[in-house]
Amino acid sequence: MKDFIISESKNERAVLVGLITPQQTAEQVQEYLDELAFLAETAGFVPDKRFVQKLEVSNSITFVGTGKLQEIKSYVEEEEIGIIIFDDELSPRQIKNIEKTLEIKILDRTSLILDIFAMRAQTAYAKVQVELAQYQYLLPRLTRLWTHLDRQRGGGAMMRGVGETQLETDRRIVLDKISYLKEELKLIDRQMLVQRKNRGKLVRVALVGYTNVGKSTLLNLLSKSDVFAENKLFATLDTTVRKVIIDNLPFLLSDTVGFIRKLPTHLVESFKSTLDEVREADILVHVVDISHPNFEEQIQVVENTLTEIDKEEKPTILLFNKVDAFDYIPKDEDDLSPIKRENLSLEELKKTWMAKMSDNCLFISAREKQNIDELKQKIYDKVREIHIQRFPYNDFLFHKYDEEANEK
Repeated sequence: MKDFIISESKNERAVLVGLITPQQTAEQVQEYLDELAFLAETAGFVPDKRFVQKLEVSNSITFVGTGKLQEIKSYVEEEEIGIIIFDDELSPRQIKNIEKTLEIKILDRTSLILDIFAMRAQTAYAKVQVELAQYQYLLPRLTRLWTHLDRQRGGGAMMRGVGETQLETDRRIVLDKISYLKEELKLIDRQMLVQRKNRGKLVRVALVGYTNVGKSTLLNLLSKSDVFAENKLFATLDTTVRKVIIDNLPFLLSDTVGFIRKLPTHLVESFKSTLDEVREADILVHVVDISHPNFEEQIQVVENTLTEIDKEEKPTILLFNKVDAFDYIPKDEDDLSPIKRENLSLEELKKTWMAKMSDNCLFISAREKQNIDELKQKIYDKVREIHIQRFPYNDFLFHKYDEEANEK
């Protein structure tokens, strides 16, 4: 049962489905579907047509309306589509009814992300976390797996049928597995706690941010290592820690799993231990992809997730990455439409709300190595401040080093 979510055949064409609601505008839904398409590509599917419907709330039975569902059914049959992916998490009832109507494989955003996480997990720790999240997702959805079994009755009294008996057996198996995996995580957590204690009292800096904003590329650049990095979502699942030295000052730099909108609750819970690096960090470097059309919303998603993980406020550097990919579209003088983010040049953006971050806001390109010296200096200043508080006797050594550097 371990691979119950992993898709058996890749490179299948996938139809994407989203809803416009009072909570999600048409523009936002298209952005979410763009991200869903990227997720689908990362999982090995080929995004095809998109279906969008405007509803006050999702249909509790079929997510979309019956008319829209029939429209989707006609299209997937004509085009021989292999899978349908919904942008929101579906209830067990919705999945059962949709599959009954469409007779096709159904995934929602949660199961798709779980699929990707299972593909990306490399270490035993990540694999246990993903497997736990998978079983937690599966548990309330067990009923639909046994609808093909008849319930038998006889002897004048109500008797449990084969399907019902199998369901109860599987439920016990899944609950036992969840309990076992949680114990496994506790054991690994204790081992990792010892490892973190063995690192001494070096200042810890954690790279955080939305998925695919360039955190791993930045880690490689600053630590001169070769952590896996590619232009796909969730390229990094396991927290990677490297010792970095800037001038004469050593510190620990960690790369954490990227966040995403509508991150499944099961994953947040399962990966909280992985995000201990965030909780225990002294300084956060919040990496943002400034070339993304909705980076402001991504910032909010990350900040909300960080608040959920750790209530403590920490010194934070807001780092706008990928300035080399920033698209500036100047407005014509006779264009009276509202100014959008892309109508502001990079220099103009620096003078807007970002200016409130004062000197804790930087603009770089990790790929092109632009403004990296400025970033190193900012990290050095922050780390040094905490290091001196932790080791006051080192203050004299730093002053001496600075004086020698200035003389040179």
